[in-house]
Order: sequence, then C-alpha cells, then structure tokens
Amino acid sequence: MSHTKDRSLIAVVGDEDTVTGLLLAGVGHIDSKQKSNFLVVDSKTTLSTLEDAFLEFTKRKDIAIILINQHVADDIRAMLDDYHQAFPTVLEIPSKDHPYDPAKDSVLKRVQKLFGDDSK
Repeated sequence: MSHTKDRSLIAVVGDEDTVTGLLLAGVGHIDSKQKSNFLVVDSKTTLSTLEDAFLEFTKRKDIAIILINQHVADDIRAMLDDYHQAFPTVLEIPSKDHPYDPAKDSVLKRVQKLFGDDSK
C-alpha cells in the first residue's frame, strides 16, 4: 500500500482553458527532468502526441489522477476503454465549449456494467 503514498500529483490533458484554470489552481508540476504533468490539446496536437502523453501519465508513479476533457478523451477512446488500472485513476471532465455526456464516460460505463445496468 505504500506505493500509493508516492502518488501526489494530478495530471491534466485538455483544452487551453481547462489546463490553464487547473494550473492556476496549483495543479501544475515540472520535475527535474523537465517533464510536466499537463498537456494542452489544440487543433495542432497530433494523435500520437496525445497517445504518448496518456501512456506516459499512466506509467508515472507520482500521478494519482488524470483529468482529461471528454472531447479530448473521444480521440483516444479505445485506449481509455482498455485502461483498467486503479492508479492513476482517469476521470473525464467537461470543458467550457463541450458539455459532459455520461453515455461516453468510460468510468461510468464500467460502473454501470458492474451493477448490471446494460441499458446504456
């Protein structure tokens, strides 16, 4: 259980407004190797950059939670659906321009499946 004590950071993958807001709230961190715990995704961000960032964040031992805008998560939906680790936990969040759709949320789908709600 001691390995979870090292997980003290929240990673953020999202649009500029979301990432900026969370950085202003104190979430941002850059380690000694110049690795940050955030990625701003815009129209110029490649799919491979997004996938690489997600993989990096899921492998880091200092990250407890990954917050990702749902519209960004849609771009890597297959990766999210295949991710089953408890830590870091991946949570999909809305953005200013894209409302939250519970039908797309991979965590909510797993919970519904766990409780036998296959109606969605």
